[in-house]
Amino acid sequence: MLSVVIPLFNEEESLALLYKELVRGLGKIAKGYEIIFVDDGSTDSSLEILKGIAKKNNKVRIFSFRKNQGKAEALTFGFQKAFGDYIATLDADLQDIPSEIPKLIDNATKGAWDLVCGWRKDRKDPLPKIISSKLFNYLTGIIWGFSLHDYNCGLKVYTRDAAKSLYLYGGMHRFIPLLLHQQGFSVLEIPVIHKKREFGKSKYGFSKIWKDLPDVFTMFFLSKYARRPLHFFGTVGGFISLLGVMILSYLAIIHAQGEAIATRPLFFFGMILVFSGIQIFFTGFLADLIINASQRPQGAEREKAILKFENS
Repeated sequence: MLSVVIPLFNEEESLALLYKELVRGLGKIAKGYEIIFVDDGSTDSSLEILKGIAKKNNKVRIFSFRKNQGKAEALTFGFQKAFGDYIATLDADLQDIPSEIPKLIDNATKGAWDLVCGWRKDRKDPLPKIISSKLFNYLTGIIWGFSLHDYNCGLKVYTRDAAKSLYLYGGMHRFIPLLLHQQGFSVLEIPVIHKKREFGKSKYGFSKIWKDLPDVFTMFFLSKYARRPLHFFGTVGGFISLLGVMILSYLAIIHAQGEAIATRPLFFFGMILVFSGIQIFFTGFLADLIINASQRPQGAEREKAILKFENS
């Protein structure tokens, strides 16, 4: 069975046509399907349109947030509610082609891939958006050594285990391929058709790059130091304290030569650096203690995500 998860926010113009194209494309899939729409707090008539669609087709399920939570939260919720052995995602703006889903599923099943990502090779978006996306993809590949042409294409197909292992928030949906790769899941990227947006307005502009950069730094910290924060805070705190100690040592030398240092701004700056470095170090130490104290046995789904093989 296939589950199709579609997060959306204010897409009233495209929903009816999206549903028709989706049903037509999914008709090629023999094992059956369900369609899960996750309305991310839309303020237009999107929810009413979805209710009308659901009345005509019992394979359609609708969930609606009380207010806008973000695409990451909508995807996570959809993954949790999905019943399929494979889970496909696509955006609701019809730039992704629903008829491409069977191609991704075919690659996933034949190659035993855990995630098959779409690559919008001939992307039909404004130039500033394309440039910011290419910069993001390049930077992400350089930092983590895992390069894809298109990290953030909405059209993807996951195995059940891969999708349900994800807990996304904020801008983490942009790093889904990297997150799964770091968990040991296999990731494939294939070209897909991309269309120019015909309905509504894009929720992202060139300013999206300023939102992507903080997410890159967040992801860097989480991937490198989430389980060992003392390695980060200890290094930073140690460096700051060392700088303060060097300043105070210099002042101690000139004080021994008879110069007054108590009223010098450099003296207070050195003291601030030493105490700040100590505070930063112990912040990491406390974070390490909290992480170790909060370790609990994981649930069955998490266990499946970690184990590759079990012969019991």
